[in-house]
Amino acid sequence: MTVTEQPQLNADEPTDPRSAAPGRPAPPLADLVRTRLGEAALPESVKVLLKEALGENETRGTSPGGRIYLGSLAVNGFRGIGPRARLSLSPRPGVNLVVGRNGSGKSSLAEAIEVGFTGTRAHRPGQDATRGGHWYNLHDADSPKIEIKLAIEGDTGNSTLARTWTSREFGSSEATFKRPGHGTVPVADAGWDTALADHRPFLSYTDLDLMLTGKPSERYDAIATILGMELLSTATNRLSVREKALASGTKEMKDALPGLKEALYTLEDDDRAVRALLAVDTPGAPDLDTIDALVAGLPPADDSRLAELRSEAGVQGPDLAEVEDAVRRLRIALADVEDLHGTDAENARLRADLLEKALAHADRHPDDVCPTCGTERVLGREWYERASRQAAELRNEAKSAEDAHNAVRTAKRSLHNLIENPRQIPVALAAPWKVWTDCRQITEPTELARCAEEAAKVLADACDTVRRHAAHELGKRDERWRALLTRLAAWADKARETERDKPLLSGLRKALKWLKDLSTELREQRMERFTDATQDIWQRLRQESNVDLAAVSLMGSEKATVRKLVMAASVDGQDAPALDVMSQGELHSLALSLFLPRATTADSPFGFLVIDDPVQSMDPTKVHGLAQVLHELGRHRQIVVFTHDPRLQKAFTDQELPVTVFQVTRGEESRVRVDCVDDPVKQAVGDARAIAATPDLPPETYRHVLPGLCRIALENAFLEAAWIRHHRVGGSEHDLQTAIDSAERFREVAAFALFGDVKRGDDVTREVLRRYGSSAWSLIQQCQKGAHPSGASIPDPQRFVSDVEDLAQKIRKPEATA
Repeated sequence: MTVTEQPQLNADEPTDPRSAAPGRPAPPLADLVRTRLGEAALPESVKVLLKEALGENETRGTSPGGRIYLGSLAVNGFRGIGPRARLSLSPRPGVNLVVGRNGSGKSSLAEAIEVGFTGTRAHRPGQDATRGGHWYNLHDADSPKIEIKLAIEGDTGNSTLARTWTSREFGSSEATFKRPGHGTVPVADAGWDTALADHRPFLSYTDLDLMLTGKPSERYDAIATILGMELLSTATNRLSVREKALASGTKEMKDALPGLKEALYTLEDDDRAVRALLAVDTPGAPDLDTIDALVAGLPPADDSRLAELRSEAGVQGPDLAEVEDAVRRLRIALADVEDLHGTDAENARLRADLLEKALAHADRHPDDVCPTCGTERVLGREWYERASRQAAELRNEAKSAEDAHNAVRTAKRSLHNLIENPRQIPVALAAPWKVWTDCRQITEPTELARCAEEAAKVLADACDTVRRHAAHELGKRDERWRALLTRLAAWADKARETERDKPLLSGLRKALKWLKDLSTELREQRMERFTDATQDIWQRLRQESNVDLAAVSLMGSEKATVRKLVMAASVDGQDAPALDVMSQGELHSLALSLFLPRATTADSPFGFLVIDDPVQSMDPTKVHGLAQVLHELGRHRQIVVFTHDPRLQKAFTDQELPVTVFQVTRGEESRVRVDCVDDPVKQAVGDARAIAATPDLPPETYRHVLPGLCRIALENAFLEAAWIRHHRVGGSEHDLQTAIDSAERFREVAAFALFGDVKRGDDVTREVLRRYGSSAWSLIQQCQKGAHPSGASIPDPQRFVSDVEDLAQKIRKPEATA
């Protein structure tokens, strides 16, 4: 059976009932919105607003690439893996089972893929995802590394995602992403953060548990993010910001009106205020022309004198309390110095000063005569050492005197710091202010204290006098009306803006309503498709269960405090909450039903899905249903399932579903080995080899069955080559699947693999001869003859199968189809 013989699961390719024919993928949301906007009965000005909000004229950045598939995984020094272990995958849709006993290293491989992309491990709420516990391997802990080869749609070569650690702290990892033609960048620059959160392609047993045991809001968010409404929500936010800004201006203008009218009422004996009141209270809209005339008719003020009066009215002299306190502290320090005058401490300080000056002189003039008595050679080394010791002893004796003198210096500095010059000094205060600032030049402490105290009092009194006079002068001027008119003019400007923006505000509100209505409609449609996909998967996994999943819905909104995912179920026709009535195996199946549509939406850039241990608690019938679900998802996704349970592999075999199987084994010192034991090509070749090795079979078996199996092997090899070729040129997966489904004959499948065009079947012979030689074309002809009544003539069946296997391996190599 080939990989094209099973029906498609619709979870990955949703359709829009208005915009896409059944079975066709929905158009991008931007195209759908553009079409709906063109059909909308909206004024052109509103459509322009919507186009701007939707970013129609924006230059959009390029994405990090098309859909991503796993090519290979190489791991060393991580968890249960010591020396380098490698898992080689075919980077294309299909189901891969990685099997092995518990402790073989399967989960370490599965977790390495997740850690490679995210730097975190599956964890429960409350646990730090960056704390890895015993994450490094004890047998190879020096240089742990995860390296993942990726095939990105449209790229001709593989990309490399590498994660290494700088220490044994799990959170110390660093990851780089190297893409052909784009260089190497930190993995954060790959732009996958949002997609990893919204379409998480990793499913561990912990993840399955959290799908059901997480908080209601967490389950809601996990589903709401995949509905793909970011374009509309971004546009809505943009319009909302503009609408709120304009509405806020209107509100400010209206809120300011009562206070303005009340202030005008206080001048009701002024004809100008009465006219202003009538202007702001005009029915319908304010009389802005009258307000403009009032503002223009204000007599000009003497701006220079007015500015001077305002400066005088706000002048502030020295803070007398601070000055008095500083003077008091200076006088106390001076008194302390006076008390020490003539004491031993003071004498010691003076003698120490004298000796230190002599020592300094000796440093400058060694072997010189004494500067005081003129005696020669008395300031020698012995004197120098003796004088140094004596000066140090005197300094200790003089400490109290030094502290007193330091206190004087500190008090002087504090008082000087209070003497400031403002940026502008009123003319009337120039003289007393100069006396005050001149105090900064006084260094003698006693004189400083006296002058500063006296100058501060004179200046403070002068400031009070000037301030009172200025306030009186300002009051006599027309300041009340002038200030009120300034307020009136500002209000009129706001009112004028409000009138001007009324059409824009109305248009924004119409655009917002249209967007919100469209968002609600599309959100419901997408949620309905998600629900249908979930229920479809549940129906396949609920084998022999009497629990029916009636509905899945979202209650609340993304910004609501109370929001939850509602799962309604029925037991034997009686309504019941799903989580309350299901067994552990049923809950496990339900979690898979929720996760798989979320991880395999068409909006996800990840073409792969990694599932670790999905079979736990499932009975055999559910395992068979899971195999069917995974097979159908595998038509459009690369499914990699890690399991120790042999039932899943048997379910694929029993139902003749194509699958690639890898066996994981673990040896001494954490040596993990991964071997491919079966894939669709090997499976067909293996069946053919079994027939070829069996003696005495009916001749029809060698003429028809054996070449038929070999034909299936070659067909699957061509299908794999076709996918890789199509992926590298960036072709859409829907077009690929449509082409494969239309390729009814072997020659058309080969044409698609060799040329990317099923219509070039006539060129297949020439191309096969050019690439693989005449013996290859002879093998293909023999395989095709098996379907004819006369069958194929195969003298040496075992040699024939070996030759077909060699050819299949050549066909499926990427370089052979470039």
